Amino acid sequence: MSGTALELIRWTVTSGSSVQSRGAVVMAAGGRQWDASAEGNGPIDALYRAVDRALEEVLEGEPRLLAYDIHALAEGPDAEGEVRVEVGPPAGAEGARAAGRWAATARSTNIVAASISAYVDALNQMLGEAPWAGAAADAAGRLPAEAPAARRAELDEDEGGPDVVAWFER
Repeated sequence: MSGTALELIRWTVTSGSSVQSRGAVVMAAGGRQWDASAEGNGPIDALYRAVDRALEEVLEGEPRLLAYDIHALAEGPDAEGEVRVEVGPPAGAEGARAAGRWAATARSTNIVAASISAYVDALNQMLGEAPWAGAAADAAGRLPAEAPAARRAELDEDEGGPDVVAWFER
């Protein structure tokens, strides 16, 4: 891959029958970090939207999810699932960046983990193509030079912990 590969540093997702699914990701490339959260119509959609939001400056738009396939590779609770995704360039991409399809596959006993891994791998394939060369590094160079830790919110211990019940009841 030419340029700087995107790395999924961490992700989290919440989902339930009476709450909107919410996903959050931290991505890195070229010594910079991008983080974002998003809501979706399920845990995987929420995570994909969070990735898209985090990488908005890198991709200059949201990539198009062209295919998503999931298959169980065996029976039982410890069986791996295989996820295959295919992405296309953002709808607003121009010139040589406007064409192409990139696919990736990931396996895990955690299908959400396999889904996010396959999605990021497909995006890295796209960014590895000549028209996208340097996009992550270019976007990293446009961001302020503050360290990721400086952007983290501080927890005010006098206020107590976060009210997770209120968050889930939203």
